[in-house]
Amino acid sequence: MAGESTFAKQVRIRGDRWLARRIPAARQVRLNQRRIFILPSRAGVAFAGVLLLMLLLAINYQHSLAYALTFLLASVFVVAILHTYRNLSGLQLSAGSAPAVFAGTQARIRVVLQAGARSHRAVSLGWSHARQGTWHVPALGQTDCDLRLPASRRGWLVAPRIRVESRFPLGLLVAWSWVDLQQRVLVYPQPVVGVLPGRRGAGEGSQGSQLQAEGCDDFQGLRTYQPGDGQRRLHWKAFSRGQGLLVKAFAEETGEEWLLDLQTLSGPLEECLSRLCQGVLELSEQGLRFCLRLPGVTLGPDRGDGHREVCLRALALYGSREDRP
Repeated sequence: MAGESTFAKQVRIRGDRWLARRIPAARQVRLNQRRIFILPSRAGVAFAGVLLLMLLLAINYQHSLAYALTFLLASVFVVAILHTYRNLSGLQLSAGSAPAVFAGTQARIRVVLQAGARSHRAVSLGWSHARQGTWHVPALGQTDCDLRLPASRRGWLVAPRIRVESRFPLGLLVAWSWVDLQQRVLVYPQPVVGVLPGRRGAGEGSQGSQLQAEGCDDFQGLRTYQPGDGQRRLHWKAFSRGQGLLVKAFAEETGEEWLLDLQTLSGPLEECLSRLCQGVLELSEQGLRFCLRLPGVTLGPDRGDGHREVCLRALALYGSREDRP
């Protein structure tokens, strides 16, 4: 971390290693005595200070009612320790879905909370000490929790440990745990509109042009909808007349294909990948066949949602150890 001293860094590393041994990473974790920590909250420390003051006054004045009130409140504090711990004990956390996102957005990571025979109230989840929400888990039920994590760079975004916390029922104590559900999110390059030397597959010697659907005015007719066709080309009038879901076919679909080649782009690598990402999205939206060429791998020519996802994944992992589809 920026500005972290050497001593603080060593302490953090040793703490992470100890935590990894005590609470190993797993896709599913059930909280028990070994995995739950509990300490008085700020309100609890203040409450204990007031109890100490009341005890000193009771001893000084030898007042029976002061003794009784002090010990009554102390017993409430002790009972709160048990109930605060029980509110987390037995709670099961499971890794949920983590859909891919584009760089510069917020990744959505889902965590599933499952309860046993008793309910769990006011359970907070978040990264570090920043809570992102509080949820209630009914007995024998489950609750889906969505956590947000900034996705600043392409590639795999590994989620840090999740802090599970509860201050129920009185807020005098805080029980918490650190859970690693081995979740990660695939981050695509941030799409950037730009001029691509996008050459047609049928004409390798053709001149570069801006990535756009040329020939869209050359209407050829209607054809049956296929998965992956862009919504812009759907013929809604025919659908409303009961003729089924049809797609407008244009001259550009008859034989020419787009080629998106990283080596034909100039500029910083991340900018080039972002421009290719924009090209993949636009061509997929228009339902056109295209080929993505990266050093050492060629994808396509093809079209559809599956081809788009394969291309985006290749762009996201380009240059890493998992850069092959």
